[in-house]
Amino acid sequence: MSAADSPPTNTPQPKTGTLFVLSAPSGAGKTTLVRALMARDPELRFSVSFTTRKPRPGEVPERDYFFVDEARFEAMVAGGEFLEHARVFSNLYGTSKAQVEAILATGRNVLLEIDWQGAQQIRKNAPHCCSIFIMPPSTVELERRLRNRATDSEEVIRQRLSQALDDMAHWQEFDYVVINADQQQASEELQAIIQGRGQHLSARLPARAAAARAILGG
Repeated sequence: MSAADSPPTNTPQPKTGTLFVLSAPSGAGKTTLVRALMARDPELRFSVSFTTRKPRPGEVPERDYFFVDEARFEAMVAGGEFLEHARVFSNLYGTSKAQVEAILATGRNVLLEIDWQGAQQIRKNAPHCCSIFIMPPSTVELERRLRNRATDSEEVIRQRLSQALDDMAHWQEFDYVVINADQQQASEELQAIIQGRGQHLSARLPARAAAARAILGG
């Protein structure tokens, strides 16, 4: 029997991980939930962004951010090296396509924490990603959380609240919605989505959509 006549071998294909995109308004409790999720799932990898801003005290290069100058960043943009990028105030931020793809190729899932505008770019450049939006249980609770930080002036609090409400209006663009009324439950719901058990949290479900609209008062 020639090689051409040999039966095909059923070689298992290597498993590819999933890119999870997580967005939330300020005050929704995203940072705490992400930390809990990473602690629950040691196989989950966090995407480290590139930025042109200077490191802050305690930040470690290549752990917190890849710190580069603006010329290097612009060269990466020109080379199509980012899944998404944006200017935030006077600094540039971006997610490396090669870094994310390298992790996914190992079979591990990648978590990317980003705003809704960045999530739009990610969905365009990585259409098979899974997107999750975290909401507070109410606008009243959102304002309470922002005020309890006790670090911002009244003007800044009002600006953050206004921006958060604008951000929340984009929940329909995401695959899943998690409402962070109880941290433990919200953490478990995020883990369920990562593990493929979060169908009941789909933004397309009438009950879930109704809950999200009720938070926004619509």
